[in-house]
Amino acid sequence: MNPSHELHKQHAFDSFCKKVLKNEARNFYVEVKRQRERESLFSELSAQEMERLFMLDEYPSEQSIFSVLEYDVAIKSELLADALTALPEQKRDIILLYHFLGMTDKEIGDLLHMARQTVQYQRTSSLRHLKKYMEGKANE
Repeated sequence: MNPSHELHKQHAFDSFCKKVLKNEARNFYVEVKRQRERESLFSELSAQEMERLFMLDEYPSEQSIFSVLEYDVAIKSELLADALTALPEQKRDIILLYHFLGMTDKEIGDLLHMARQTVQYQRTSSLRHLKKYMEGKANE
């Protein structure tokens, strides 16, 4: 074989290898730049963005379930569940129906066969009782 032909093949192969390496390096730098543009530091994230980064498992054993008429209301806060348990059943039902199931005083009165004013009075007095109970337990 002709030595110049061998030399030409060697130069062509060298040139090909250099182009491949150059393109790979360029692709790598483009990818790194793209990642830097999309990535951000944890310290720069807002509270809302941080909340989207994780998920907490919730288990039924970590909740207190209160039954009101045909409804079940799950309460996650142990302090609130204890405070609700301290209320008489009728007052607890009024609080749960109003605040957790979104019913009006009139709707609650119709369900419990009470006047709307009575429901409103018991609801506000129950809220005062809950507030005192929870403030007392929070200070312990």
